[in-house]
Amino acid sequence: MNTIKNYLGRNFKSPKRADKLSKSHRSRLMSKIRSQNTAFEKEFVEAFKKTTRRKFILNLASIKGKPDIVFLNEKICVFLDSDFWHGWQYSRWKHRLKNDFWKNKILNNRKRDKRITKYLKSHGWTVIRIWEHQLKKNQPFYLKKIRKFLLK
Repeated sequence: MNTIKNYLGRNFKSPKRADKLSKSHRSRLMSKIRSQNTAFEKEFVEAFKKTTRRKFILNLASIKGKPDIVFLNEKICVFLDSDFWHGWQYSRWKHRLKNDFWKNKILNNRKRDKRITKYLKSHGWTVIRIWEHQLKKNQPFYLKKIRKFLLK
């Protein structure tokens, strides 16, 4: 079997296996996963604070999609999308998901992301979406990218 690995060294071609954890234990673990203020988001926001004096708001609920970082005066929204929950290269690994619940969950997240991006752009917002793996690989590049949008 060919092994095709991603940036984390995971083999997307391997067959799915039965879950080693009981249903209740898996449920407890999954309930601890937060949708905001994740480790990679916190790290990026802290780094960004050190590189700019611009005022921004985190997780602003009054804007559709609740962007992770919002620059109100400039109408710029930044979404920091986790690779798993937002389905980076989803077609390569969806066969490994345990059941349809997770397939539908991630597929709906992807559809919602597209819908929200389209909506915000049509209302004059600049939308920047950055994947988790992109931040891990080259955080300084994305810090500069956002600053460039702020200077326009």
